[in-house]
Amino acid sequence: MGIIVGAMALFVVLSVFSGLKVFSLSFTNDIDPDLKISSTLGKSFFVTPEQEAQINKIEGIASYSKIIEERVLFVFDDKQEVTYLKGVDPNFSKVNAIKKTLYNGQWLEPDSYQVVVGYGIAQKFSMGLLDFNKNLEVLVPKPGKGTVENAEQAFNKSDVFPVGIYAISEDLDSKYVFADLGLAQELLEYKNNQISGIELKEKTGADEDAIIDQLQTIFKNKITVKNRAQLNESLYKMLNTENIAVYLIFTLVIVVALFNLIGALIMMILDKKGNLKTLFNLGTEIKDLRQIFLLQGTLLSIFGGVIGLTLGIAIVLLQQHFQLVMITPTLAYPVVFTLTNVLIVMGTIVTLGFIASLIASSRVSKKLLE
Repeated sequence: MGIIVGAMALFVVLSVFSGLKVFSLSFTNDIDPDLKISSTLGKSFFVTPEQEAQINKIEGIASYSKIIEERVLFVFDDKQEVTYLKGVDPNFSKVNAIKKTLYNGQWLEPDSYQVVVGYGIAQKFSMGLLDFNKNLEVLVPKPGKGTVENAEQAFNKSDVFPVGIYAISEDLDSKYVFADLGLAQELLEYKNNQISGIELKEKTGADEDAIIDQLQTIFKNKITVKNRAQLNESLYKMLNTENIAVYLIFTLVIVVALFNLIGALIMMILDKKGNLKTLFNLGTEIKDLRQIFLLQGTLLSIFGGVIGLTLGIAIVLLQQHFQLVMITPTLAYPVVFTLTNVLIVMGTIVTLGFIASLIASSRVSKKLLE
């Protein structure tokens, strides 16, 4: 019973944390690409038509989008906010599922002064869409050297028009204001082929390492290519650390349960001491007598693990299909059934059960039987 409950609890908790991991990453997946190219030498780099043609020929890339990211100042109705202006080309919606996050309005038109803002920024500014009585102004520091005598000399300015509001999560809703790539290049005084990054969408089953190698060859190793996990390195580390910590805690519960197995096997050895002595006198070796209890303890662990896993799988599948436990009235507690978790639990139970049985069976000795 201890092994059954331990295996069931471990599997359910691992499935819950797998669900929380998928749920947490779903927010960043809406706005982060599969791969992102940035310069290793500065904020921006140049991409030629020949390089774009070579990118299009790479097998495994579904689409790509040129972008510019820069922290700028936004002013609306005497309120100010410093956040990222993200200039994107018309292919951006093919690389990122940004359109499905639109809370209100529409996605921006190419070659326009339209912008799409986050729900957090819209709240801070108390701003609506298509409000022509109040202008949203973007100010970008001018590049160059020398003394600045007034604000007009220090900034490039432009009035932009919010046409959409996106909503993803509290942090991301205040991070980006999306604009056309041409507008961002104009404000930053970039050339037509000067960008700060390229975001790429991979085809299903694509060889990511091969794609990265080809991109490095195209740009002569002057770029950094990061995948989705590397773009959210701290988040992935936090989730993985939590998963490991929970696994170790519940493994400790199983270890405590297996102490009962050791005790039960030792009691059985003492109870069957007479039978063991008879077998020993008939010529059975000590190692064979030990194997009896080793096998018995291992089988107890295997059967206990299988029953516990079956119950755990049933609980997880019931939660997935019938949403028995809810976080909010509309959001069920996320759980994910994976074969990896099944193998982890079964491997843990069998390994620890074998070690516990080995410890208990070692009590069978000539001294005990004499």
